[in-house]
Amino acid sequence: MAEIWCRSCMQRTDHDARCPACGSTHLLSVPKGRALTIAHVDCDAFYAAIEKRDNPELANVPLIIGGRSQRGVVATACYLARAFGVHSAMPMYKARKLCPHAHILPPSMSKYSHEGERLRAMMRDLTPLMEPLSIDEAFLDLTGTARVHGGPPVQTLLRFQAAVVREIGITVSIGLSCNKFLAKTASDLDKPSGFSIITAEGAANFLADKPVQFIYGVGPAFAKKMGRDGLRAIKQIQNLPVQDMAKRYGEQGLRLAQLARGQDNRKVSPISVRKSISSETTFSEDISDLEMLEKQLWRQCECASQQAKAKNIAGGTAVLKLKDRYHRALTRQKPLDPPTNLADVLFRTLQPSLIKQVDGRSFRLIGAGFSSLCAASDQDGWHDLLDTEAPKRARAERAMDQARARFGKDIIKKGRSLPSPGKKKT
Repeated sequence: MAEIWCRSCMQRTDHDARCPACGSTHLLSVPKGRALTIAHVDCDAFYAAIEKRDNPELANVPLIIGGRSQRGVVATACYLARAFGVHSAMPMYKARKLCPHAHILPPSMSKYSHEGERLRAMMRDLTPLMEPLSIDEAFLDLTGTARVHGGPPVQTLLRFQAAVVREIGITVSIGLSCNKFLAKTASDLDKPSGFSIITAEGAANFLADKPVQFIYGVGPAFAKKMGRDGLRAIKQIQNLPVQDMAKRYGEQGLRLAQLARGQDNRKVSPISVRKSISSETTFSEDISDLEMLEKQLWRQCECASQQAKAKNIAGGTAVLKLKDRYHRALTRQKPLDPPTNLADVLFRTLQPSLIKQVDGRSFRLIGAGFSSLCAASDQDGWHDLLDTEAPKRARAERAMDQARARFGKDIIKKGRSLPSPGKKKT
């Protein structure tokens, strides 16, 4: 038996073809007597949706968000662009070939972060058990919330889905099930603006004919390895004893055996531990000149600093990332004592490491960031016994932050007013 809910008026109905209350045919069938309290909420092409909301002229245009250069990477693409084969993490030159008439915009992370915070606030109003996965998706545990919201989780989520459209102007897709794996799987089934349900009882049959890489975490390399072992479809994993999977692939095999049967005991945890904050850029042409690399490093330090300040987070470690012309990655880390989120401190800490690496080599990417994160405190007193000007620069940076917060980020245009290499004060 199943209950029928109208996705237009969010009311339960006895009709399975048309809602008698509003006439809508947009109906959702919900199995009765099932513990469906775990949801996965995922925005539909989030960055692109925000840009289309803010510029109606882009509504019917294939839109790609990402770096515009040939070496840029697609951050996301709207569904019109996806129809041409464009997808996230694709090199921009490939995206341009697949969809040459697409409109390309650089990401506006401050705007996306603001809207992401609004979305999370709306989700926290549904339940305190909200586990963010990224800027635009999260797990929710709605167990025991029926009395608070005056209806079962399915009705609460239908109302939430409509509220997001009304208040933020974008759409979200929702998966509802009994555990996190099935909820996340369900949210991908009917995008955009989808609402799908997978029950514990129907999970094994639903998964059986899917390829092994349908399970989250099984990448191409591991899928190829499993294929050599004769495991290409999930039903082949289901047919093996759990102990056999554990013997073949260790802890990962045990996990796959459970997920293949629709089993997932992970709890929705409202505590999300973020390990690092960073920013990086890929150059349109390789750079070997130190001065140019320093300017690029300063920009990435500013971006990472803005992210950390927005989240009231400080870092105990400064991280420099470089990638040479052969795609070889190089990472350097330096301690920050005390922890800070100041761009000036981050740059001055990483600058000596950059100087050491610029030995005639060309680089295609540079990045900067913080790790060893902790809650930020009043950083105005940041000091360096070897740099007596550090407190003064810290206060100046805080003052600029306050001015930008009050009058807009473009009120102050600051170049890299920092010492040239070899002129750092001691």
